[in-house]
Amino acid sequence: MDRLKPTAVVHFLKTEAGGGVLLALAAVAALIVANSPLADGYFALLKHHLPVDLGIWSADFTVKNWVKDGLMAIFFYVIGLELKRELTIGELSDPKVVTLPVAAAIGGALMPVALYMLLAGGTDPRGWPVPVATDIAFALAALAILAPNIDPRLRLFLLTLAVVDDLIAIILIAVLFTSHLAVIPLLAALALLAAVWIAQRWIRMPMWLYPVVGLITWALSIQAGVHSSVMAVAAAMIVPPRRVSEGWTVVGTLEHAIHPFSAYVVLPVFAFCAAGVSFAGLSLSQLTHGLPAAIAVGLALGKPLGVVGAYLLVARLIRSPDPFRLMDLLAIGALCGIGFTMSLFIGGLAFATDPAGEANARIGVLMGSSLALLLSILAFRLRPVREAAAEAQ
Repeated sequence: MDRLKPTAVVHFLKTEAGGGVLLALAAVAALIVANSPLADGYFALLKHHLPVDLGIWSADFTVKNWVKDGLMAIFFYVIGLELKRELTIGELSDPKVVTLPVAAAIGGALMPVALYMLLAGGTDPRGWPVPVATDIAFALAALAILAPNIDPRLRLFLLTLAVVDDLIAIILIAVLFTSHLAVIPLLAALALLAAVWIAQRWIRMPMWLYPVVGLITWALSIQAGVHSSVMAVAAAMIVPPRRVSEGWTVVGTLEHAIHPFSAYVVLPVFAFCAAGVSFAGLSLSQLTHGLPAAIAVGLALGKPLGVVGAYLLVARLIRSPDPFRLMDLLAIGALCGIGFTMSLFIGGLAFATDPAGEANARIGVLMGSSLALLLSILAFRLRPVREAAAEAQ
């Protein structure tokens, strides 16, 4: 997973791609079950409470919330490890390389918000963060299928852009969905992270200690009222980029070990729990107006327009010597519109107290992600014949 060992990057991309296919299958299964005779049991299971009481720590969540706030913390811990690796020894550590992907990610976050506010801001402003995020697993899986021999620079550009996109999503979650803080558990979590971060400067910490610290800070975040995703990223950021063997660091080794579980278990389970929405009683006007339409347009059109526009603007400003072709950028920008997992997650937070709003947000995410996929297929089909022939050789 480290720059010191390039083959690990290839492994990472393959894991993301394979996980993306399983993610899609889980989402389809959820939609089938939610619109079948099993629907009542499916929705009842998601609402079933599973209390846990360990004496010094207790929680009472529904199955759906255990998945969202428990299992998904593992996913965000992996994102934190990925961010730490990229910021220290990866692509994000080189300002010259990262400028264009960062600009594209920012543009790809702002344009969907602008379109959403234009279409639904006056009626339901809560949903504006939903179309901001990119589902890296789905995007990389789609790229691997649609253009398996594409220029490796484009694949790396998409990966770097998606990492920055994840960082933007984490910031939004921290700022928008953290409230009613309990000071003592929060201070305890921060003190633990600070103590480990300082101690590792003089003591060679065992690798297993870092996930344990992550687990403890997750438990404290539940009590503190800080969203577990934010604390999971914070716990991952203290993991050092110290080398442990030839070509591997602590942060890269942990990411390499946990990432398959996140990709093949956590995300498919979340997709099965989050993507299930009943289409009973839905009308065409409900799909083409209001919240679902605003989210869908934000993802399918806002993402590629924002990514391409910001990239071309900054490339001209810094006089980039080798900008990508326009159709390549449109294809990558459309892939960024596949918001699925992250958009569903943020939608669940934005409409936590509004089941009808959350259902509409899910519909919008499914429509927007599907339309973005179709647009990416079209963009790849329309790429110059010479370019596609060159890649096939």
